[in-house]
Amino acid sequence: MSTICAGIGRGQMEVLDAHVVLRRAMHDFYVGLFQDISGVTVFTAPNDDYFANYWLRAILINPIITNGITRETLRLAFEAANIESRPLWKPMHLQPIFSSYPYYGINIAEEIFENGLCLPSGSNLTEDDRERIATAVRTVFK
Repeated sequence: MSTICAGIGRGQMEVLDAHVVLRRAMHDFYVGLFQDISGVTVFTAPNDDYFANYWLRAILINPIITNGITRETLRLAFEAANIESRPLWKPMHLQPIFSSYPYYGINIAEEIFENGLCLPSGSNLTEDDRERIATAVRTVFK
């Protein structure tokens, strides 16, 4: 690590706790937003033995339970509202560079990729940003 990178990292340590508080607040916002929407699961820590920083917020949407509303339905609604989101990562075994190699697994990674969405989760999101997000979600899941 260069001296400059180390200096930046050291400086960020001074605001780390504040940023974690803000990220955890965004998690709570999403839990509340989706709590009454069947078929949407917010990724969360399994129990109180864990302390998650929630640097990334992600959900799974089950289109069978949501009457055909998919991850892509919500992503496109966010895009139309100029809200950035993206699908969860494409599994490595589906990447072109690995297409000629055998895969020894089941389809869990594919299901998460197909149904998962990364939501805005920055520590700089404002109350107005949260309201725009909530409005887009309510529009899709009316």
